[in-house]
Amino acid sequence: MPLMRFDLIEGRSDAELKALLDAAHEAMLEAFQVPPGDRYQIVTEHKPSRMIVEDTGLDIPRTRDVVVVQMITRPRGREKKELFYRLLTEKLQAACGIAPADVMISTVENTDEDWSFGHGRAQFLTGEL
Repeated sequence: MPLMRFDLIEGRSDAELKALLDAAHEAMLEAFQVPPGDRYQIVTEHKPSRMIVEDTGLDIPRTRDVVVVQMITRPRGREKKELFYRLLTEKLQAACGIAPADVMISTVENTDEDWSFGHGRAQFLTGEL
């Protein structure tokens, strides 16, 4: 658990997507020390004209390999988030050849009461997790 959403330009193979998701999971495990089985990842692919990711004046070049990651999570703290950002870009570059400039990450924090993993229960609140 965090829930990770990936927005990508369409065209990657299943093997490329698996490598990307595996690398992201490794970064998340290392940065946040969550159990290995906590893996929630959703990929949405877009036509090139449907995904515009500009550099907001930071002179960051983008290519068709751009990946926008939204991570929805319980509070993690600044140091762990910064570690995750670094690890994610390093692992995506090593495993997939994605340049760090092509990785944009946004973290959305919520609390224990904002999660239900199934059965209509808030497992963090009921003590199941």
